[in-house]
Amino acid sequence: MSALQERSEKPYVASAVAGIAAYLLGYLVTYVWQASHVREMLRGINAVLQFFGGDAIPAWKAVGWLFYNAHFVAFTHPTLGGGSVARNWIASGDAPTLLYIVPVGCLFVAGAAVAHHAGAEDPQTGATHGASVTLGYVFLALVGVFLFTATRGDYTIAPDLVTGVLLAGVVYPAVVGGVGGAIAGVLGED
Repeated sequence: MSALQERSEKPYVASAVAGIAAYLLGYLVTYVWQASHVREMLRGINAVLQFFGGDAIPAWKAVGWLFYNAHFVAFTHPTLGGGSVARNWIASGDAPTLLYIVPVGCLFVAGAAVAHHAGAEDPQTGATHGASVTLGYVFLALVGVFLFTATRGDYTIAPDLVTGVLLAGVVYPAVVGGVGGAIAGVLGED
């Protein structure tokens, strides 16, 4: 059996693994780059929470909100008068705009790697293989929405569920992974 035949027998396993790796790498880059800044932004909120006997919000959860912000997904938090408001730290200027390239870069590379691994030799096939990183990415995007939820008493801060799954989990990997795969397919043409 040729190497190309072996690669094409389980293409979705490689796609799911690449999608999971892209999500985890994107979160890791965001954490390493912004964790200290996020801790600083949480300092006042955490002081108030702890003063009233509550638990501080851990930086790793708030970095998750920022990671979703890099996908144009807002997180919601309660307001003093009741209700909630959507917030994006990057769009509001509280975090670097360059964070928007973190998920794009990770997904582009993942899509290109999957298409190359599958032996794509044209842009259409490459795009199809590249977009398939959605399989793993959407799973972690859904898990992340719940994992990055912080509940303190009656108040909850969390990435928006609908856009967290649809925009971050489906649209981003399908489009960006597909573009990466298409380019890999062009480069794979003989």
